[in-house]
Amino acid sequence: MAAKRKGGGRIEPNFGAPSASDGLSVSSDDRIVRQPKTKAKKAAEPRTRSARGGKRRRGGFGLFSRAIYWGLVLCLWGGIAMVGLMAFYAARMPSATTWEIPDRPPNVKIVAVDGMLIANRGATGGEAVSLKQMSPYIPQAVVAIEDRRFYQHFGVDPLGLGRAVFQNLARGRVAQGGSTLTQQLAKNLFLKPERTLERKVQEVMLALWLEHEHTKDEILEMYLNRVYFGSGSYGVEAASRRYFGVSAKDVSLSQAALLAGLLKAPSRLSPARDPQAAEDRAQIVLAAMRDQGVIADGELATAMSTPAAKAAAYWTGSENYVADRVMDALPELVGEVNSDIVVETTIDQTLQHFAELSIRTLIDENGAKNKVSQGALVSIDNSGAIRAMVGGRDYAASQFDRASGARRQPGSAFKPFVYQAALEQGARPESIRNDAPITIGKWKPENYGGHYYGRVTLTEALSKSLNSVAAQLAREAGVDNVIEVAHRMGINSKLDRNASIALGTSDVTPLELTAAYVPYANGGFKADLHVVKRITTPKGEVLYDFRATDTPRVVHADIVGMMNSMMSRTIEAGTGKRADFGWPAAGKTGTTQNSRDAWFVGYTANLTTGVWFGNDNGSPMKNATGGSLATIAWHDFMAAAHEGLQPVKLPGVEFYRAQPQLDAILRSAEEQAEPEQQQPVMPMPPSQPVGVRADEQENPATGAIRRPQTDVGGTASSKSILSIILGK
Repeated sequence: MAAKRKGGGRIEPNFGAPSASDGLSVSSDDRIVRQPKTKAKKAAEPRTRSARGGKRRRGGFGLFSRAIYWGLVLCLWGGIAMVGLMAFYAARMPSATTWEIPDRPPNVKIVAVDGMLIANRGATGGEAVSLKQMSPYIPQAVVAIEDRRFYQHFGVDPLGLGRAVFQNLARGRVAQGGSTLTQQLAKNLFLKPERTLERKVQEVMLALWLEHEHTKDEILEMYLNRVYFGSGSYGVEAASRRYFGVSAKDVSLSQAALLAGLLKAPSRLSPARDPQAAEDRAQIVLAAMRDQGVIADGELATAMSTPAAKAAAYWTGSENYVADRVMDALPELVGEVNSDIVVETTIDQTLQHFAELSIRTLIDENGAKNKVSQGALVSIDNSGAIRAMVGGRDYAASQFDRASGARRQPGSAFKPFVYQAALEQGARPESIRNDAPITIGKWKPENYGGHYYGRVTLTEALSKSLNSVAAQLAREAGVDNVIEVAHRMGINSKLDRNASIALGTSDVTPLELTAAYVPYANGGFKADLHVVKRITTPKGEVLYDFRATDTPRVVHADIVGMMNSMMSRTIEAGTGKRADFGWPAAGKTGTTQNSRDAWFVGYTANLTTGVWFGNDNGSPMKNATGGSLATIAWHDFMAAAHEGLQPVKLPGVEFYRAQPQLDAILRSAEEQAEPEQQQPVMPMPPSQPVGVRADEQENPATGAIRRPQTDVGGTASSKSILSIILGK
């Protein structure tokens, strides 16, 4: 420590002259901060060129370096924000351990008796097809136009995303999407179609998960079997059937390009809506395939030469009426459908084609002239199996099934039940009635055209469809008995209890009216009506199997013979002459008031077929009757259906027509028989119904079928009365 100065005085700093005492002093020149230079001095200091240039170079480099620096900082913070955002949205999603691919909506595959596809029904409209099964052009086209780097990226394609952003900025609009096929699949499987940041982040995360859990081929297969292709078609199988009428297994290169092109805008580019737009887009797909080396120049030229074809706005085939009926029946047969099933039907595709052709051709040729716009046809075999069913002229134009859903007045096609009721109460085909104007209460039935024939047999009256005789028979037999006969034969609709029922004034459907004629064709047994034969899983597990019930006999065998004898005259010489195609057949025409409905229901020993023509709004047709359009359509269908088959006689007709000559022999045989052998035997004429049950037996000598015993018609014999008399 310095010694204390004398006097204890304090020494103050002095910035003036130097102190003499200690020699310590400071001046202005000793200050740290330099004094500014004078202008003159600055001017005297020269600035070299190199110094000025060096300063400019250091300034430009600094700006660039600062840009890089802040860019890296922003990227870092952006990455941190993105990770945080993904973590936030990830926390809102279920645990990845619970993620699983949702089941594809179940498909209902409906096939004909020969296994040919009728239709696919369900949310997808088509069954799933493996990548190996489908045409190789389909995955090639889709990858080429939708995700060319599909087999290189990891679920998200940064290069593809960057390319899409550049193209969109360059064009000033959204021209390309950056989503990969994996992302699109993730969106379709798990997410809603809303456009939000959260959904996009979740889409990326799910795409990464899909790539981790599944192979590329598995992802592509799932995508192709679920993606929407427009016009209600989900998956390549449904789309191929919808637009080309072929399986995805058989799709050509040009067709595959069209399918792949639809993915950009399925509804707008659908060939059912705009075939030229669909074709233009397909050309772009083909060019992309060529650029990527998927196809050669020759394949490109051939595919591009394929003209655009307009697909129907809706399914067009009449078999879709059958498919709709099958879908309506499934809940009752197997309950709710939760997995793929195969439905085997009773439909014969060849007969279905003939049926559709007969209805459509006649309407196309006569629609304007006869003012008719719709028709329906139902064909049923002797077991009750529906072999063909057409519900309208064009399924694409109207999906309403007129065969099973339209209730119309049957007109004179209802008369057979009136005549049957009369026969069951003692009348005979040769019984005489007076055809003349009659009055029943306030009702005065008149014959068509106002013509009356006087005394006629019941056979003649039915063949000529005389209204006055039918009204007389309904009054004689009783309206209640007529209704009972109709319901017993197969009519399910409510029938009005009035005298005019004789002329068919109560509404019925073509399906039930046709089914009610089946007992005349099979010898007297009610039709066990059905269209579904069996339902299985794709692996063959049986879920439902139709089992024929013990169908009751609903009409005596001798009455069957009489009815067939009378109604065969309708085709031979009556109102149904145009229906004759060379086979033993019978049937009845029907025309309602003002020609609003035209019917013909007829049958052979093989098939019973009903035909209806009319208009949905009930407006009258012009010069259209059951004896014209309906019989022509019936003739065309039945002639095609029976081509190449040997004619078979109708049940009981031969026996009934031989009855007068056999009566004497029969009485003699009864007189010589023992008392216990004198019980009357109900004749069972030979017949060959389709679909014989296991509990029925065929007599090889006569071809007759022994049915189970029933309450109606007594005990059925395995032989006809003619066979008994002749000792066969």
